[in-house]
Amino acid sequence: MAVFSEYENFDAIGLAELVKKKDVTPVELLDTAIARTEQYNPDLNAVVHKMYDEARGHISAGIDLEASFAGVPFLLKDLIATYTGVPTTGSSKILAGVKETSDSELVTRLKKSGVVVFGKTNTPEFGIMGITESKFRGAACNPWDLDKSTGGSSGGSGAAVAARIVPMAHGGDGGGSIRIPSAHCGTVGLLPSRGRNPIGPSIGEAWGGLAREHVLTRSVRDSAAMLDCLSGPDAGAPYTAPKKKHGSFLAACQASDTRLRIAFTTEALYAASNHPDCVEAVMNTVHLLRDLGHEVIEDKPTIDRHGLARSYLQVVCAWVAWEIRETAKKAGRQVVSGDYELTSWVMGLVGKKNSALDLADAIHQNHLAARVMGRFHEDYDLFLTATTAQPPAKIGELYPHGADETALKVLKWLPFKPLLNKALDSLAEDALAATPNTQLFNQTGQPAISLPLHRNSSGIPIGVQLSAEFGNEWTLYTIASQLEHAKPWSDMKPDLIS
Repeated sequence: MAVFSEYENFDAIGLAELVKKKDVTPVELLDTAIARTEQYNPDLNAVVHKMYDEARGHISAGIDLEASFAGVPFLLKDLIATYTGVPTTGSSKILAGVKETSDSELVTRLKKSGVVVFGKTNTPEFGIMGITESKFRGAACNPWDLDKSTGGSSGGSGAAVAARIVPMAHGGDGGGSIRIPSAHCGTVGLLPSRGRNPIGPSIGEAWGGLAREHVLTRSVRDSAAMLDCLSGPDAGAPYTAPKKKHGSFLAACQASDTRLRIAFTTEALYAASNHPDCVEAVMNTVHLLRDLGHEVIEDKPTIDRHGLARSYLQVVCAWVAWEIRETAKKAGRQVVSGDYELTSWVMGLVGKKNSALDLADAIHQNHLAARVMGRFHEDYDLFLTATTAQPPAKIGELYPHGADETALKVLKWLPFKPLLNKALDSLAEDALAATPNTQLFNQTGQPAISLPLHRNSSGIPIGVQLSAEFGNEWTLYTIASQLEHAKPWSDMKPDLIS
């Protein structure tokens, strides 16, 4: 096995350039990624399904040296995206042996981009938690502190990129699931505009349009270049994002002559407050943006945070109910509550008990929020917040236990609608307390990006989030690249790999 000793010093574009110049081979890169997986994954539990043989077969079949990411090792999140011959479990144990019969369109485009998929990463069941601690797969551990959470639901991907097993990995984001792990693990994480990247062909949308797929990366340019590779509608897509106005997203990383008007808040969006570490991260970024010549004003949109948190969870619960039914079909058998985690089962019960009118009202509230944000961005190019309200929690701290677990067990056996709705309100308060700043943009369809611009006194990454109007990833990549150059993070790495 030939190992490339300088592997961890390059982002994905840098590795692809070496392949194209024949300074290194795809086999050497794959061998290095596999070696790093075997070295660090026992501590991290980031990679939960190894695809080493599939990856070697991919390379043997030939790598297109003209592809943007020719020969770059890559990891796929074990949720939504399907890869022929490999299970997509979503960390649900009943799907462990069910192999996919086709590639999703996103995977087809990933392969065309040149990346070599060699494994799948950890996620909570159905991606419904802001932590990655499923009973089926076990907890993913944060490379910066192995006792801390990676966040979720793309926690395995966040850990793998932070530990430089890969320079970028696939993620999906239905309420912060790319951005939260990016904030906790110190990576770049973009939520694209609704309809920007394909999610078919087996479904038209995920979580009623809340969820979108992209990547977690070490560099801004990798995220932008991959969006160039992935974006565009697939056949039969129910909607699509506006076409790019300025050419490639990668080119946005070189655009630096625009003075932007940026709103910011140090307050939490769907919770009472942000931790001082998160407030400090925002204020440091405000000062940096002003130093770069931008106009930065303290302001925020007027929204009903309680109502929007509830409408968000109403949609998610409806889709969890659907996912439980569909996984039963896929597994080819009847299912019972013990086949799923307690939180998943109770959320599915909420989705089943609530009416079509309840769902229609939740969707309506989401659309009204999009109108509010559309008007807000008539005055501001960007909106700056903390990505999360808290630094990474200890593993197990945010997983339901004690009284919360007991209450869920009662609901499992006494699923009366008033009790379930009360539980939904409690979930809206409690479950979003640590991560209340990301869901709004899933609801409105806007793009948002988390950047690793701050570390707290313990050396743990704290992310900041910038959002833009619907369809405007260009401006996000422009400002993200400016911030990356003004305050570089590429040399920061956890002690685990130092």
